[in-house]
Amino acid sequence: DRTNSFDIKESMTVHCGFVKGTKPGHQTGFEIDEDILPELDQFHDVIVASAIFGKYDIIQEPVNISEMARKNIPFYMFIDEETHSYLKNTSRYSDDNKRVGLWTIIVVHNVPYTDARRNGKIPKLLLHRLFPNVRYSIWLDAKLQLVVDPYQILERFLWRTNSSIAMSRHYRRFDVFVEAEANKAARKYDNASIDYQVEFYKKEGLTPYTDAKLPITSDVPEGCTIIREHIPITNLF
Repeated sequence: DRTNSFDIKESMTVHCGFVKGTKPGHQTGFEIDEDILPELDQFHDVIVASAIFGKYDIIQEPVNISEMARKNIPFYMFIDEETHSYLKNTSRYSDDNKRVGLWTIIVVHNVPYTDARRNGKIPKLLLHRLFPNVRYSIWLDAKLQLVVDPYQILERFLWRTNSSIAMSRHYRRFDVFVEAEANKAARKYDNASIDYQVEFYKKEGLTPYTDAKLPITSDVPEGCTIIREHIPITNLF
């Protein structure tokens, strides 16, 4: 199925590797409150999104946002129940308005993983599925603060170059195999899982990074910022 998915057709099905179900946020193992679900189906030209799971980060208010962006661009922050409880006790957040500054808070229940980092990957990588009627999205890890107007970001990284996706690269490492060893040293995941993933990459034809791969400047996306157009091929990202 995976190999066939790269044969782009006018109509095709691409399976989701994270959650089950037919509608994002409903009976999927990544549950979103019923009163919020209609919001996911709304049409928007642009959205900005982020997530905090396991109360690892604090909500940072975007700055330098134009009046046009404030009026037309929704800002969504996904949080789990643990972070939700923390927010209610330590911030101006209330369940009545579900907002902190510009951010609309979306509480996720029944998360599929015990590791908060893995749960955070779901909205990060599948934002185009959670918001199927959005044209463009900007993902920002919660450790970062948005300090540039979203329209300027889209113009610089997508519209100016006629691109469909842009992603931040790793600030230090450019080689996947070096990154794998660094993850082992940091004990982010068990070594067997990392080795399995590396072997998969090798079978797919990945080789160590060298200057011969230029103009590709890195094989290691850091992914703390993802700017994408929501088009069918985005499903193959």
